[in-house]
Amino acid sequence: MPSRKRQPASNIYQIKITLRYLRPPIWRRVLVPAAMTFADLHDVIQLTMGWDNSHLHEFTIGSRTIGMAELQDEFDLEDEDKVTLQDVITGEKVRFRYQYDFGDSWDHEILLEKILPPDPTLKLPHCVKGKRACPPDDVGGVWGYANFVEALADPNHPEHEDMVEWFGDEFDPEAFDLDAVNQALSTSR
Repeated sequence: MPSRKRQPASNIYQIKITLRYLRPPIWRRVLVPAAMTFADLHDVIQLTMGWDNSHLHEFTIGSRTIGMAELQDEFDLEDEDKVTLQDVITGEKVRFRYQYDFGDSWDHEILLEKILPPDPTLKLPHCVKGKRACPPDDVGGVWGYANFVEALADPNHPEHEDMVEWFGDEFDPEAFDLDAVNQALSTSR
């Protein structure tokens, strides 16, 4: 039986994912392998941010658009299953965009903060830090989210009961559970 050649370990990209247009910001800092595909990065963003992966998405890096293969006939984009991060992003401080849910238009800025050497002791992907809860899917974008938070917090708000009926009354916009995120990431490996 021929011996398998071991693939060299991939560099590690430290990326920061920030949901744009919200103050205070909602963000996550994540370590991922540089050899990861954009399809896998999509999955990491979904898990670390707290989205439920029920909408279309795309990445924009300069003039390149990378997204779901099934959208290639409709849109001029590259297949996210065939493009790795290191194919496109080779230097630190590169910023690019990830859009999730074309209706609500959740726009994320991805920043490659650091390129780290391979570390076989790290289980990747791994979330290092984050701040604030992700908005619920289908809340209506940035403006809908602001109204959602306001309505849930104020029992006298005219939409309070509707929001509680739709979502429930348990939502803390300041909450972020790093352990839960990393547990979710570990089960996706």
